[in-house]
Amino acid sequence: MTAMTPGSNLPLNTVRVTVDVAAPVRLDVSGLLLAADGKVRSDADFIFYNQPSGPGVSYRSGGGSAPDSITVDTGALPPGIERIVVTASPDAAGQSFQGVEPTATVRDADGGAVIATFTPPKLGAETALVVVEVYQRGGVWKVRAVGQGYANGLAGIATDFGVSVEEEAAPTPPPVAAPQPPAAPPAPPAPPAPPAPAPTWGQPPSAPAAPAPAAPVGAGKINLDKGRVNLQKNQTVSLVKGGRPLLSQVKMGLGWEPAFGGRDIDLDASVIAYGPQRNHIDSCYFGKLSILGGAVKHSGDNLTGEGAGDDEVIVVDLGRLPAEATGLVFTVNSFSGQKFSEVAKAYCRLIDAASGEELVRFDLTGAEPQTGVMMAKLIKQFSGEWEMTAIGEFVKSRTVRGMVKPAAQAL
Repeated sequence: MTAMTPGSNLPLNTVRVTVDVAAPVRLDVSGLLLAADGKVRSDADFIFYNQPSGPGVSYRSGGGSAPDSITVDTGALPPGIERIVVTASPDAAGQSFQGVEPTATVRDADGGAVIATFTPPKLGAETALVVVEVYQRGGVWKVRAVGQGYANGLAGIATDFGVSVEEEAAPTPPPVAAPQPPAAPPAPPAPPAPPAPAPTWGQPPSAPAAPAPAAPVGAGKINLDKGRVNLQKNQTVSLVKGGRPLLSQVKMGLGWEPAFGGRDIDLDASVIAYGPQRNHIDSCYFGKLSILGGAVKHSGDNLTGEGAGDDEVIVVDLGRLPAEATGLVFTVNSFSGQKFSEVAKAYCRLIDAASGEELVRFDLTGAEPQTGVMMAKLIKQFSGEWEMTAIGEFVKSRTVRGMVKPAAQAL
């Protein structure tokens, strides 16, 4: 049995595999059959309690006393189906994964032997989750640990994978009566509540449709289609523009002002590269200005923080990164020992290297009396696109060497 980590994969030595998803609370588990474009062919490819079977994929309810499961028969899948994603969401309306730790157990569907387990790390405001995927690569079927969360519930998963979500039509307003002179000025009426969306596939037959929970601040998935994105702490942006992943050269600019009182401050910007199992591959900093075959380069050390604009710049060629590099964490350390509570206006920003356009910005608004901070991370998704997440977590470390372990935990 293998304990998997996000992004890791294993070949399957069995034709039929079952994925159980267990948690301290009741979960709704489902499976989606995806074609080469990453979408379902129709709503018939969405397998869940109201539609428990499809070609090569079936759903089994645990009845509340056992976990729900999805079974995939790779030998019975239709031609053109390349991936089956297994999703989960808390059964209680509006409940998130905060404090709820789901675990997927991958088994041989016939013999029952456990192949692997996977517990997605650091879940919070997510209300739905792509847990694992069973996929074909080079004629071999494999299982991959995913752990991608959505703050907008199953509707977010549906949107990404092409499942239609039915909504109730807005009620027809009543005819307006002819105005009558009021005896006294009436109080302004309260605005009517908007109609609640009712995903027919997202609720049990006996349960009323529940309104989709609003995405909390710092959560949710956005992209670059509307121009520059200003991130808040823990917020994520998908580096996709016009429906296409951004795979060109980008710059991560990091800047700060000298410590309050006018003293110089020597901050060092770095980037730490990791593999799919959070294994440390290499670090790029002032003492090592190029890593990963030149796909990541550092501009050099700024000893004072003086001057307008970015103080240090790290250039990343997303299209040239080796396949084993799936996570990049950008850090800043105070080599001179001054604390970040003495630093003014620290920020990081992602720039299109070709056009100079600022794509994403994160301003560090809070500060702690520590000597290191993890500013942001770039994570390669199972779909091939990259996502940037603002971190803003402080660490006691004056050098990049001391950031390797906490940065791995932040992935």
